[in-house]
Amino acid sequence: MRLGPTPRLESPRLILRFPALNDAPALARYVSENRVHLRKAGPARDPSYFTAGYWANAAASIERDWREDRHCHFILFERDDRSPIGRARFSDFTRGAAQSCNLGYEIAHSHEGHGLMFEALQAAIAYVFCGLNLHRIQAGHMPGNERSARLLARLGFTREGFARDYIRVDGRWEDHVLNALVNPHWKA
Repeated sequence: MRLGPTPRLESPRLILRFPALNDAPALARYVSENRVHLRKAGPARDPSYFTAGYWANAAASIERDWREDRHCHFILFERDDRSPIGRARFSDFTRGAAQSCNLGYEIAHSHEGHGLMFEALQAAIAYVFCGLNLHRIQAGHMPGNERSARLLARLGFTREGFARDYIRVDGRWEDHVLNALVNPHWKA
């Protein structure tokens, strides 16, 4: 399946869109300013990850993955559409019998606790379910990450299990609580 133009979503306080080439410096600044904060829940990063060059290449790769129906990678912007404040990534699309994907998300330390990720994910999930007609979204969080647990529960995700040594986070294998959300309006 080949998809059309990349989506642009709006919520009351946010714009969600794919990164453009000219966003590369701002994305490098975002990940650099949040390096310590994001390291708590993400993989160890090569120093190039924090450069505009990396994000210029990533923008092209993200669009290619979209066109090949593999991922949907939103950057979260406040309504001024200038500075990124987070990301929501729907990855590893499985079509055929499964019609599923995985969700990963992050928000700048300075924007935590304001309901922005909830707002962003409501819009993004509606798009993934209605616009992409996926049936199931899976999301995990580390057992001690109560903020993510509450966010997923508030979005309607159901806890389905526990995976030991599931994902390498900051150089160490970490356990994860597994959650899923099913599209009640999926159409064959």
